[in-house]
Amino acid sequence: MDPRNYRMVVSTKQDFVTASAVADRQLHHWLGVMKRYDTSVLDEGRNEIAEGVTLDYDTVSGRHGAYSRWRLREWKQGPVPGTWQSTLVVRSDPREDDRRTWIQVDIEHLPASSDVRPIRANTPGIAKLLLDALDAQDGLADVGTVPKFIEPDDVEEVIEELCDLDRRLPIVVASVPYGKDPEAWTEQIIEPAFKHLAGLAVMYVLPPDAQQLFEDTFDHHRVFGGGIRTYLPGVDPAWQPDAQRHPVMSRSTIEANVRRAAAILASLPQRLALSHPLPEPLDTLPFQRSRPRPVVDTSSLEELRKELRKVDTQRQEAEQREESKDQQIREFRLRVKEADDRDFEQIVENDQLYRDFQDAHRKVRFLQKKLEEAGLHALAHTPPPEPEDQPATFAGILDRMDEFTYLRFTGNPKKTKDLDAQCIVNWVTVAWDALRTLNDYAAASAAGTAGGDFRHWCDNLPDGPSNRFPSAKVKMKESETVGNRTKWRRQRTFPVPASVAKEGKLFMQAHLRIGGGNTVSPRLYFHDDGAGTGLVYVGYIGEHPDNTQT
Repeated sequence: MDPRNYRMVVSTKQDFVTASAVADRQLHHWLGVMKRYDTSVLDEGRNEIAEGVTLDYDTVSGRHGAYSRWRLREWKQGPVPGTWQSTLVVRSDPREDDRRTWIQVDIEHLPASSDVRPIRANTPGIAKLLLDALDAQDGLADVGTVPKFIEPDDVEEVIEELCDLDRRLPIVVASVPYGKDPEAWTEQIIEPAFKHLAGLAVMYVLPPDAQQLFEDTFDHHRVFGGGIRTYLPGVDPAWQPDAQRHPVMSRSTIEANVRRAAAILASLPQRLALSHPLPEPLDTLPFQRSRPRPVVDTSSLEELRKELRKVDTQRQEAEQREESKDQQIREFRLRVKEADDRDFEQIVENDQLYRDFQDAHRKVRFLQKKLEEAGLHALAHTPPPEPEDQPATFAGILDRMDEFTYLRFTGNPKKTKDLDAQCIVNWVTVAWDALRTLNDYAAASAAGTAGGDFRHWCDNLPDGPSNRFPSAKVKMKESETVGNRTKWRRQRTFPVPASVAKEGKLFMQAHLRIGGGNTVSPRLYFHDDGAGTGLVYVGYIGEHPDNTQT
């Protein structure tokens, strides 16, 4: 589910008074110049700065720290009528932060009807103004509005930022293809792709002259060839499996549609910003309540009506806040359930793989002892032959699909080849093992001897076939949520011959988990037509189609 709200949380070494003054100036510029509201008189409490537009301001200072907070509410008509609420907080708490000052910006759309989905909030002007005016930081990294080049002398410093344990924001690194001018490539491709990342991520450009130095440390987490990699907090460059947590977007995906690529790149940092717990000083702020300015004389009927309208407005705002929080709670509950489901699937898969490993180890030891007892000690410890030749890339897999007598690939080759630019080390191996095992099953299915579906085959492998695939990676049906949503169902509908389906396409539910751990998480979808044409049709090998997690 795409995040709807925008949140920026950064810190600065400037003291609270200086940071607040800068924030106040930038807020006046944003409201007065960019939005053309009347900012001639702004005071504490509620300020009516235009029709349907209010600005609430409160500030507190004491020995336990200080904060200034502004909340702008703008009623907007349009296809989705509602209120845009923008909140800016400047906060210091020397007890917790060694005199750091925190800056928080939140933008959210509150629809007039609870049945309507909010509009997605992109990076607001106030966030960019603050980043340009303040020396904003996230851990060791500077946070700005435009990407910075990683020069060879900067590589060591950038690596320290990537490995910083106090980092909250993702670091997004875009590589420049060899033979391309870094300045021109950045202007034409990278800057449009980074359009929505200001305040959500630290942005870098990796030119070719710094590529090798970067890869010397990040061999498992490389980014090259015009791709873009999002490094989440907690990166471990020495641990190969960790690479799966840090998604890569290929050059071909970016160039195909830069606007779409920009939205995808911003989605993960935006989701992370909303789900990450706020720093303690910001999390402990009191709830902001509207405080209308006192009325000098409320004896007249007109003044009483004004007061009544203000109270009614506050009631409506409270209802909107309650609906917004309820929606956030529902989304977080859904995410918790999805995370639990993924954890369960991974536990089952790991348990099966471990049991298979232990069984294989016991069999090897048993056979070795038998050979030793038979006086064949040298044979017992002869290393096994090298595994048979297999493709090194997904493009290589497609080139060798004709080796599978009972399989037919009907999918989009480009989707499959795109995986090569984002590939984790073992994905190709897993996909090749999947196809070999699926071909064995397809032969048995055509002969009517499979004894069940592909998952049953993997759980009850007959003595003949030597190829095997973990049944924990096999899913024969999609969830009802996926099946009932037209867009998601369409993404899982793939071409087949007219002899299989008159329409020339089929909704394929059976799929294999080729990889996981990041937003690519490749899948292989197939349809078993053993009872008809005697073949299994592989309709898709590519990145995970949309679902509630993407």
